[in-house]
Amino acid sequence: MRLALHAEWTKIRTLAGPRWLLLGAIAATVALSAGVTSIMTCDATGCGHDTTKLSLTGVQLGQAPVVVLAVLVISSEYDSGLIRTTLTATPYRTTVLAAKSLALTGVVAAAGTVAVLGSLLAGRLILPGRGFTAAHGHPVLSLADGPTLRATAGSVLYLVLIALLSLGIATGVRDAAAGIGTILGLLYLVPILAPVINDPDWQRILEQIGPMSAGLAVQATTDLDSLPIAPWPGLGVLATWTTAALLAGALLLQLRDA
Repeated sequence: MRLALHAEWTKIRTLAGPRWLLLGAIAATVALSAGVTSIMTCDATGCGHDTTKLSLTGVQLGQAPVVVLAVLVISSEYDSGLIRTTLTATPYRTTVLAAKSLALTGVVAAAGTVAVLGSLLAGRLILPGRGFTAAHGHPVLSLADGPTLRATAGSVLYLVLIALLSLGIATGVRDAAAGIGTILGLLYLVPILAPVINDPDWQRILEQIGPMSAGLAVQATTDLDSLPIAPWPGLGVLATWTTAALLAGALLLQLRDA
């Protein structure tokens, strides 16, 4: 495992693609969060917005480069034929997938932490100027606040789980374009479909089982009783999707030829 992990870390560290994708994830996350908070206004007591969740909106966009990175970690080796060399050097295929998962977890956690903290800082600096002040019932964002800390840590964990979900699906699909399309469709389709469904019960069910809609419930810090699913159980739904994808990917990796 140590040698396999070193090999996977070397691949990620020495290629330009992963570095640019991680920087893109950070930039997209912070930029969208700053853009959203800069257009919100609050000119009366009780503005009806969850300022922490507003500040972390960029995670919805920043996850896209993370998906691409995770897919390319495995699919690029199939495209180039390098997967044969990898499996020759490390015959135990589950070890290969585990090493890729650990290396991917490390880099995404690091980049995700920078992105999420940058978004929170942008909200802390921008929102008071838009009227979100203590006088209007919105104290300055701080990690000393329990719900804000949970939303921040949960957002980093969300990005890591999205990366591992993508790696699992890409291991089964193999093709980069098909993998990226499948994962982005799985993530964004439920939030698009749910609002247009007339039946509130079905709408709630979709939001409870969708990996993105359920996982991002961890960002909520206000009106938790009105959520389709509570923050940590929502992240648990995403973790279930991720576990299933990795197990399926590991099984297909074992059964199929390189």
